[in-house]
Amino acid sequence: MRRLPIYFLIDVSESMVGDQIQLVEEGMATIIKAIKQDPYAIETVWVSIIVFAGQAKTLVPLQEIVSFYPPKFPIGGGTSLSNGLGHLMYELRKNTIKTTFDQKGDWKPIVFLFTDGVPTDDSKSAISEWKQNWSRTANMVAISFGDETDTTILSELTENVIHFKNSTEEDYKKFFKWITDSIKTSSISVENNTSGFELASIDGETITKIDLTKQAPSNLYIDPNYVVLAAKCQNTKRPYLMKYRKFIQPSGFAGLQTKAYRLIGGFQVDNTYYELSDENQVNNKINSDELIGAPACPSCGNQFGLAMCACGKIHCIGDEEISTCPHCGNQGRYGSGDGGFDINRTLG
Repeated sequence: MRRLPIYFLIDVSESMVGDQIQLVEEGMATIIKAIKQDPYAIETVWVSIIVFAGQAKTLVPLQEIVSFYPPKFPIGGGTSLSNGLGHLMYELRKNTIKTTFDQKGDWKPIVFLFTDGVPTDDSKSAISEWKQNWSRTANMVAISFGDETDTTILSELTENVIHFKNSTEEDYKKFFKWITDSIKTSSISVENNTSGFELASIDGETITKIDLTKQAPSNLYIDPNYVVLAAKCQNTKRPYLMKYRKFIQPSGFAGLQTKAYRLIGGFQVDNTYYELSDENQVNNKINSDELIGAPACPSCGNQFGLAMCACGKIHCIGDEEISTCPHCGNQGRYGSGDGGFDINRTLG
């Protein structure tokens, strides 16, 4: 039986932390459950999950759908689309069965790329390699989560660029049903010896196809839509992230507005965060005056989750008289002062 390989290339950068990544986990479980019940898909579909942030890794190797169990998704620092694409192409080269005199090879692999932000690296060479070596031998669907994705970059990879308005839990259910239906229609197409790639119909509200003729180029290598601060718990030494989202507010001057970032929350992550983070993150700064809100530590519950040591790293503090930085070991007393200060931010 010829295989229909399905690859999910999923952005797990810091801007996905929180509800978004949890809903993706739940959505993937829904997809797998539904496909396992489809008589066409269960005969042909093989699935793999690749995640990328600053680095990329195979979370689930390509395998039959009957053997597949949805994983827990990690979070990493940065959004290296070039590393994500590079790892995807490596997996395609390694796994694709080609047609020979003795056997028929795989149907064209289908790649679903999920991303919610802006690449934090120069992806030109990886995109060029994809276009040269894989754009004709694999089908890609690039999905923009929300309104902040750099869709110009996505349009260089594929003509199938989809906007998913990820506003509510119900939107996620509709989106993952659309993914499921697209896999089912493609598997039926394979069985009928037609194209092997047929997307389900799009509702035009929750899910829309992006008009690629109206996209403006972007040269940003830091996600401007979110500010994410990386920190470590003073007591447990575990990493956590503080996520802020951009909003525009009146400045006090007629007709003028200012940009600020409002807290979404603090989120505990595990040590795979460092494994998937960009080792060459530059020192990007955000002034504390631009941030609205600060969380408690999500690991130990300390009241203040945003205290910055002289080493430039962030950790939590409680009511202890002497605090110890879990990054460098410095000890001292913390106080508050007037005016803002610069904080190291991640690439997002």
